[in-house]
Amino acid sequence: MRLLVLSRNASLYSTSRIVLAARSRGHDVTVADPLEFHIVVSKGRPDMFLGGRSIPPVDLVLPRIGASITNYGLAVVRQFDMMGIPVLNTAVAIARSRDKLRAMQLLTRKNIDVPRTVCARTPDSVDYALSFIGGAPAIVKLQQGTQGIGTMIAETPQAVTSLLETLWAMGQDIILQEYIAESRGRDYRAIVVGGRLVAAMRRQAKKGEFRSNLHRGGLAVGLALPKRYEKAAIAAVKVMGLDVAGVDMLEGKDGPKILEINSSPGLEGIERASGVDVAGAIIA
Repeated sequence: MRLLVLSRNASLYSTSRIVLAARSRGHDVTVADPLEFHIVVSKGRPDMFLGGRSIPPVDLVLPRIGASITNYGLAVVRQFDMMGIPVLNTAVAIARSRDKLRAMQLLTRKNIDVPRTVCARTPDSVDYALSFIGGAPAIVKLQQGTQGIGTMIAETPQAVTSLLETLWAMGQDIILQEYIAESRGRDYRAIVVGGRLVAAMRRQAKKGEFRSNLHRGGLAVGLALPKRYEKAAIAAVKVMGLDVAGVDMLEGKDGPKILEINSSPGLEGIERASGVDVAGAIIA
């Protein structure tokens, strides 16, 4: 099979692991930067160019679209779909998961639990928003943030108001979310591929940090995910329409709360913590 991996950097751990897993199974693999594609829109004949020539024959596309190139990256993935080439995570599904508010709306419609969340846009709504999520401390997030970037904690109502007003003045869309104190800087990361759980780890934020992301110094250990959490992760990925996803969940008093769904999950931390060949599961 001829596979095309969309990635800005072929030497990234996740990209190189996917390439190695594919080649070890006899597939022909090419890595290309999504920004180097030229999209051709014409009546009845969608096409793309790469390096001044038409793209070579491709059987399947594996998008690894970073948040910094979401818009153009999604346009490239959409074009492959219009050309009849299968993509492992469609543009629609990726876009759903990237918009934190949209993702929460879709999840709660299917009765999947998430932290209480408010989208506010004016200063006079902050007090009501805070009362709905249980007051301060509160989590403030940019709607398009990823890997903990754009996620902040505000300890007091005054700090919440000040932070929101600053972000609004910068033209940012934000969401306000309840702080799940019982999680104590811990969360679960689950990797779901093809509708089944393939690996899981528990992450613990470093001292003085509330975000458990590994590149921010968090620690991780692989584990067998409790059944309730496994079912929640699989259900959340199904709602998003993703074939491959990482799901972050908090331990709430009443069970799992879906925090975020990542359509291009990093593989390094989860493979090292769990010992599972996640790249191989994706290729399979």
